Amino acid sequence: MRWLGHLLVFSVALLVALPFIWMAYAAFIPPEAVFSGDIFGKLGFSLANFEVLGRGGFWEGFWGRLLFSVLLTGGVTLLQLTTGFLAAYAIKEGTKILPFFLVLLAIPVELLLVPLYGLLVSLKLLDTLWALVLPFAASPFIVYLLFQGMRTVPEELLEAARLDGAGHRVLLTRILLPLLRPQLIAAGVLAFAAHWNLVLYPRIVAGSKELKTVQTWITDLQRQNPADWGPLSAAALAATLPLVIIYLLYERRIVETFEEGLKG
Repeated sequence: MRWLGHLLVFSVALLVALPFIWMAYAAFIPPEAVFSGDIFGKLGFSLANFEVLGRGGFWEGFWGRLLFSVLLTGGVTLLQLTTGFLAAYAIKEGTKILPFFLVLLAIPVELLLVPLYGLLVSLKLLDTLWALVLPFAASPFIVYLLFQGMRTVPEELLEAARLDGAGHRVLLTRILLPLLRPQLIAAGVLAFAAHWNLVLYPRIVAGSKELKTVQTWITDLQRQNPADWGPLSAAALAATLPLVIIYLLYERRIVETFEEGLKG
């Protein structure tokens, strides 16, 4: 029956990967193949969809939005890792806040949009850079993931360091930080992907042109050309590349972290 399990895993993986395969395929097929409906009968490789985007002036604004999104998401990721690392250490030291983060983890983000919007209005942070950063300063998922990683660190090691006079700063920076490097990398990649893929939230709280992320930039293109699937796929593929590169660089770390979590 092992083959049945492999077949199930392959089927699920194929269903998840299918939209990405179609996006990459549609980005490089000739535009006339999309509109003819015979998308598999006219196989070929073409950069015409990227040229169409260039004629419309898409790339002029795209690179600026891509750089803004990389800096914004990178900054938010570092902030989440810092707060998550400190919160996980506090939980490990006995602070009773783990149920609070587990409850937050179970609440759908969409339910928080309306109260969060009202809070940003009252603080006069709407349509500012802080609206894209502060609500994501801490992530319950990152806290939980790092806490699980800290549980694998032998308590005898920490106790020996305490007997040698090590304080919280030494424990965090010289013992836990090097030992948790794989978990921090995996958590960082997942935090980066989660913030990078935000579409609805930045459209609601940051509508000005200089605060548009690359994802909201793509949705604007989709509104202007709702049926032009070739150029839309090319734009989406270009916007996905930074995420794909980061994942491929740290794929091994991510897989190892989750395998250790399943074993634990």
